[in-house]
This record gives sequence, structure tokens and C-alpha cells, in this order.
Amino acid sequence: MALLLRTLQKSRISPSHSSRTLISWVRCKSLLPNPQSRDITTSTAKSPFQSNILRIIRNEIEYQSDYAPPHQPATEFKSFSVEDCPGEQCIVMKGKFGEDENIKMEATMFDGFMTVPRTGLDASGHDVRLHISLLVDISKVDGSEEIEFLCSVWPNRIEIQKLYKLRRNKITGQPYMGPNFGNLKYDFQTAIREFLRVRGIDSELCFFLHEYMMNKDRIELIQWLRNLNSFIAK
Repeated sequence: MALLLRTLQKSRISPSHSSRTLISWVRCKSLLPNPQSRDITTSTAKSPFQSNILRIIRNEIEYQSDYAPPHQPATEFKSFSVEDCPGEQCIVMKGKFGEDENIKMEATMFDGFMTVPRTGLDASGHDVRLHISLLVDISKVDGSEEIEFLCSVWPNRIEIQKLYKLRRNKITGQPYMGPNFGNLKYDFQTAIREFLRVRGIDSELCFFLHEYMMNKDRIELIQWLRNLNSFIAK
């Protein structure tokens, strides 16, 4: 979008134009020699502004498609199925642990970041680490009870923020969410992390989610540009 605005500035197109000027309709009537057999033809002419913005969008689509073309999203990771949600900012992963547990995970696209100093003798400046929110739902197969983990997924680790238990057959307006996970005793935190690790929620999942979301971000951007192009072209 920043590229789009910069290009508009270079073209000296004022952003104060009303969006209604994007499409200009010109109706032309052609009269045949015989007035009783008159034919009316309607054509659509694009304004200079509309033509220019369509050219910019199509150039951006071509650039994004050629520079880092997205690949077909994965449909599984280890024992988990992966369900993409096209047009939405999340994916759903499902799996099982043993015979009596179902695991469901909902992961967002990148929703935050942090900066960290670069390391090494010649390093200077900072690196950016992107953040993914992850909700892990582990339930018994009979559907009676479940526990949920609210997590932060960084490129190399998972941080548990909250851990709480729910009962599906009991309606509560505001369930107790438990203390902040980081305030719990170290031994307790270690045991819970191991509980998740043996169920496949580990550093390998972190890497997978970040790679997946990088690709999904490109897919969604290109589709968004195509939808915008289609709307303005009408």
C-alpha cells in the first residue's frame, strides 16, 4: 500500500479526489440513417485517474507474483491437518494424541513484532521478530472437558500466556483465566511445556507456522490486489 501511495504521489495525483471520480460513465447514442431503426450503443470510458490507478495495481500484482511467488499452502504438518481460511487472518490445525484426546489449534497471521539487537562482532542495528497468536484447545473425546492455552509464537519458541480449563456443558459468562503463566513456579512451567511438547507443540511448530504465514501473507496480498482491481475496473 505504501508503494501505491508513493506511485500516486509521483504521478501528481491528489488524494483528495472523491472516490466517486474513479469511474466515469459516458453514454453515446448512435443514430442510423433510418430513424425508425435507431440503435443505441452504451460504452464505458475510463477517466485518466482510473486508468492510472488500475495500471499501478496491475504492476504491483505482477511484481508480487514474480518477485516472491507464493506456493501451494501445506495441508498437513506431522500428525496435524492444516485448514487454510482464504480471505481470513487465521488457519486451523487439528490432530489427536493417543486415543482419548483431540487437539485443535487456531493461529493468526502476523499480529505483532519485537526488535532485538543483532549479535556478532560486526553486527549493528536491530532485527525484527514477528509474532503469531496461537490458541491451543485440548479436549477429551467425550467432549465433556477441555483445557486451552493462549500462546505467543515467535520464530524460535512458544511462550504460554494463559492456561485455563473449560466445561462445554456448563455455560459461564466469564471463566477464570488463571494467573499469568510467567508468574507460576519454574518447575510447574517446565512440566506444562513438556506436556505441550509431547503433543507436537514445540519449536518445529514455530518454524512451520512462521513459514506458512509468510506464504499466506503473499497469497492474501495478491488476492486483495486482484479484488481491488476488479472493483475499480467495473
